[in-house]
Amino acid sequence: MNDILVINGPNLNMFGKREPEIYGADTLADYEAKIDALCSELGKTCGFFQSNHEGELVTVIQNAVRAGTEDAARAIVINAAAYTHTSIAMRDALSLFLGPKIEVHVSNVMKREQFRHQSFISAVCDGIIVGLGVNSYLLAVRAANDLLDQS
Repeated sequence: MNDILVINGPNLNMFGKREPEIYGADTLADYEAKIDALCSELGKTCGFFQSNHEGELVTVIQNAVRAGTEDAARAIVINAAAYTHTSIAMRDALSLFLGPKIEVHVSNVMKREQFRHQSFISAVCDGIIVGLGVNSYLLAVRAANDLLDQS
């Protein structure tokens, strides 16, 4: 079981190539290396999952609930990307997970298009961190760590 499962939605596998003026030059592998190093420093294990497919993301969230699965976790850090603004299915899956859940976004979605201002998943997450690049993930991991340590 992972202490923290980091879930990334559609197009995030294109970090480093997609709109570098918004998302920067770091790749998803770069992000994962930084997150993994922080988790090690905090004494927590972490796992990573990325998909461009909504159903796969829902399934990994459901598996995070189930002890004994590869994706079982105590906390979730999630960047649902575009599905943040469209997916009731992901919201419903996240509501099944009883551990800490932190929503992250690399860019400041409130400074972008109006449709990005609505999140279907925020209401079922414990916190939201936006607009700080890779630091959004690192702060989310620290928040998840603190919530785990308090429980």
